Amino acid sequence: MFILAVAGSAVGLGNIWRFPYVAGENGGGVFVLAYIGCIALIGIPIMIAEIVLGRAGRQSPINTMRTLTARSEGSSAWQAIGWMGALAGFMILSFYSVIAGWALAYLIDMGRGVFVDAGAEFATSSFQSFTGDPVKVLGWHTLFMIITTIIAARGVGKGLETTVRYLMPTLFFLLLALVAWAAFSSGHFQEGLAFLFAFKTDQFTGDSILMAMGQAFFTLSLGMGAIMAYGAYLPKEASIVNSALTIAVIDTLVAICSGLVIFPIVFANGLEPSAGPGLMFISLPIAFGQMAGGQFFGTLFFLLVGFAAITSAISIGEPAVAWVVEKAKVTRKTSAIVIGSLAWLVGIGSALSFNLWSDVKLLPGKTFFDTMDYVSNNIILPLGGILIGLFAGWVLDRKILAEQLSDAPSLVVSCLLWLIRVLAPLGIAVVFIMTIIN
Repeated sequence: MFILAVAGSAVGLGNIWRFPYVAGENGGGVFVLAYIGCIALIGIPIMIAEIVLGRAGRQSPINTMRTLTARSEGSSAWQAIGWMGALAGFMILSFYSVIAGWALAYLIDMGRGVFVDAGAEFATSSFQSFTGDPVKVLGWHTLFMIITTIIAARGVGKGLETTVRYLMPTLFFLLLALVAWAAFSSGHFQEGLAFLFAFKTDQFTGDSILMAMGQAFFTLSLGMGAIMAYGAYLPKEASIVNSALTIAVIDTLVAICSGLVIFPIVFANGLEPSAGPGLMFISLPIAFGQMAGGQFFGTLFFLLVGFAAITSAISIGEPAVAWVVEKAKVTRKTSAIVIGSLAWLVGIGSALSFNLWSDVKLLPGKTFFDTMDYVSNNIILPLGGILIGLFAGWVLDRKILAEQLSDAPSLVVSCLLWLIRVLAPLGIAVVFIMTIIN
């Protein structure tokens, strides 16, 4: 259940459209190898560090950092890690819910056959009309937040575990079914394979390395306290190293399989593979609308997207929900409603950024939505990841680390300690600095 829950946290909207495009445009197979290397050297070590902290503390990330800092006789300033994670998760949840609401709306429209025989003009105008309507965007944002809040309110057993027990296997089944369909029905599967895996060394640059490092860090939901919060529920006898390796493999396979679904469709219809969010909400509806069985498989695709969004959203809000339960001594139901309501309220700003507030800029050239996205993903999360590595590697009592990794061979622990202490924080710092400069 832990592996399914954390995999559900890691597998989100970014896996489904961002990774395949970034890989294809930055060297294909070369980028995939670089990405896997970054997962191994940066992503997995930081994930292990987060799980270690979570299971050692057995509380919300905020209180876990307070407890472990005291036990390790470290500076109280390290407690900021927990606060930063909870803040980043809350900010991300507020605008993630808006985009996830779009996916729910398109799931219904696809199932109703709205996009059957749709052309480019109709798909584009439909998307613009939808995002330009504040009532519709707010309505779907509200529905998605209600679903997330209900699941979170049901607790770890009845809510989280029950949800991932059914949603994650269903997500994997839908993804494999779509891959099989793309392989045997699209006629462009080989072209999609070549786009993802051909070794295009001329397209692999220094920026490509930075993108691989950034993708490896962000795709695993690191730095926002979600993995630390889930680590608090991990049984004592479970292997942290084996769990982290399994989660990283699942997350990478989902990203690659998503590319094998999307790009044969893209190439079969002469679409632009670098369309970003527009690929999901404009290009793919056109493609599904023009192909045989497109209504059915398009519905399956957006069902997949919806499931991925729900499992991610639950984890994003978990650090804040757990902290309110501990701090205010209230029930989990009350805490989930409070956090869900506040995130919904803040999310109104992101929802209106695409229509009524499109001219409102909080940062130069950035709408409310853009600002929340930029501050959380480009500033708070990288800083959180760097600090987690430094704390776990240099400050955390060695007895605690040894106890949590007692089942791992000493050589593995030594290598992990070096990665957590030096390489992972340094790699994240490089991405962070280059992102700010760019």
